[in-house]
Amino acid sequence: DLLNQIPADEETVGVTAKGAYQTRKCHNAIADQAAHAVIPSRKNAKPWKTVTAISVARNEALRASKYLGRALRRRWSGYHRRCRVETKMHSVKLMGQRLMAPDFDR
Repeated sequence: DLLNQIPADEETVGVTAKGAYQTRKCHNAIADQAAHAVIPSRKNAKPWKTVTAISVARNEALRASKYLGRALRRRWSGYHRRCRVETKMHSVKLMGQRLMAPDFDR
């Protein structure tokens, strides 16, 4: 549903999500947007048996995660940027109404 909110004239390059979104349905929705999925695999993840571009990419990411380790794989794939965004949004929420700027553009 979130991907459908993106206007058709805007290009979606990549989608970053939590491991809970590591499903075929989510990967298919991301592929429909012609975007790259950056979703960490679950600890007990098994390779997908179907031979599609989506499953091949996910299985390669799973192999890289097992070879490099989960922490290094997340940094290598760019997943760590999602954590930075979450941390920044949390700090903005904590400030709440106290957050002000002299003009609207800031």
